[in-house]
Amino acid sequence: MSDVTVSPVEPTADDVQCLEDRLYEFNSRATGIADGEMLAFVVRERDAIVAGICGNTWGGTCELRQFWVEASRRHRGLGTKLFEAAEQEARRRGCTQIVLMTFSFQAPAFYERHGFEVIATIDHHPRGYQNLLMRKRLESGS
Repeated sequence: MSDVTVSPVEPTADDVQCLEDRLYEFNSRATGIADGEMLAFVVRERDAIVAGICGNTWGGTCELRQFWVEASRRHRGLGTKLFEAAEQEARRRGCTQIVLMTFSFQAPAFYERHGFEVIATIDHHPRGYQNLLMRKRLESGS
C-alpha cells in the first residue's frame, strides 16, 4: 500500500454518510443486529430550522448525536418537547436506554433533570472543559 497517498480533505456530507453506512454494515454483520434507524425531529419556522434533535436507534439503544435549540427559543419548553418526542419514539422502537455525549459548557444539567446520569468523563476535551458520556435507562412500561 506504499502507493496510497493519505492527505486531509474537507469532507462532503456524502463522504461522511458513506463512512457511516460502511460502519453500520460492518457492525450489523459483526453483531447480527440490523435494526438501525435514524431518529429526528425538527421545528421549522419560515423554512428555517429553529430547533431539532437527531440520532439513531440500534440494538435497543437510542443514541442522540445532535440536539439544538436556537438561543432566542431556549428556556420555553421547546427542548423538553423535542427530547420527550425522541424518548417516546425510542421506547416505541424497543430501546431500553438513551445515550449521548455533551460538553460541560452545554446542557448536562438539562439532561440530568430528564433522568440522565454521567457514566464517563473525558477531561480537557476541549481544553479547559469536559466531555460527558451520559445515559438514561428506559424502564419498560414507563
